[in-house]
Amino acid sequence: MNGESYEVGGLRSFETFMHDALHHPVRGYYARNIATVGRGGDFTTTAEIAPCLARAIAAWLVRMARSSGCRDVIELGPGSGRLAAAVRKALPWWWRWRMRWHLVEKSRPLREQQQSRLGRGVSWHQQVTQALAACQGKALIYSNEFFDAFPVRVFRKHLQGWEELYLDEQGARMTETWRSIDSLPPSSIWQRDWQDGQRVEVHDAVRIWLEEMSQHWHHGAMLTIDYGAEVAQLYHRQPRGTLRGYVHQQCLRGEALYQNSGQQDLTADVNFTDLQLWSAGGQHAIFSQREFLLPWVDAAQAGDCHAIDEMGAGQAFQVWQWQRRG
Repeated sequence: MNGESYEVGGLRSFETFMHDALHHPVRGYYARNIATVGRGGDFTTTAEIAPCLARAIAAWLVRMARSSGCRDVIELGPGSGRLAAAVRKALPWWWRWRMRWHLVEKSRPLREQQQSRLGRGVSWHQQVTQALAACQGKALIYSNEFFDAFPVRVFRKHLQGWEELYLDEQGARMTETWRSIDSLPPSSIWQRDWQDGQRVEVHDAVRIWLEEMSQHWHHGAMLTIDYGAEVAQLYHRQPRGTLRGYVHQQCLRGEALYQNSGQQDLTADVNFTDLQLWSAGGQHAIFSQREFLLPWVDAAQAGDCHAIDEMGAGQAFQVWQWQRRG
């Protein structure tokens, strides 16, 4: 969120609702003392079940460190800390002691999990700009399922124009209301021809985050792994968009998203075309999770095989690489 108010005529934009539901300092999903990640939580990430992910990221870090000279590593949204611990372990020992580790985490419960698992030798930061300041703007940055936790703005194609989703809160019940808008946020979404009624999401908060981050990051490489697609494939057979919630591994859609705010994860697929559009300068590449992980898979590991499944996670997750040289 960029601080701008999205309250209109007593209505609340969906973006504001989603931001509060996830990130409110007291009532937000990530602020509460709950086990969010893993088989016993509300959702499971590749980092929790596929050892090959840590090996692939460690190899990427070594390759990028050699080419860029960077020795500072930043993980964004490190969850339980399991991935950071596994990546560090997967590094050759001479790289392990040469690299300086930074974690960017706002959630107090998750930060406590990370500190318990990782111990000394790691620095924690509330904001990526603080981590970059500690690195003098030169760093290797990676994340797994980070941008999907950002709030989205939701739009619907209507006749010849677009409407934005707002919520009318009446007691414990929320009603969807669509409002015509004068201007649209920058996105590759608008360059395509959609059928009337198509719902789309724009991670405008990610755009703002990238613009601010890039002012402080001058040299290095960034690796982002998340579920989503490039814009041409993003809404294939999904006229109601990709927005969904998770509670105890169960997927929720529709009006269920407005119930029990702060007690369920909310998410939407990432538009990887937008990530490139919003990232000025440098070199970019997009490839599937399967392509990224395949050289590091142990066929005896069920989690590794799941992570590269062509009909599942291997294609549902994409990898975006951004390199900058200052």
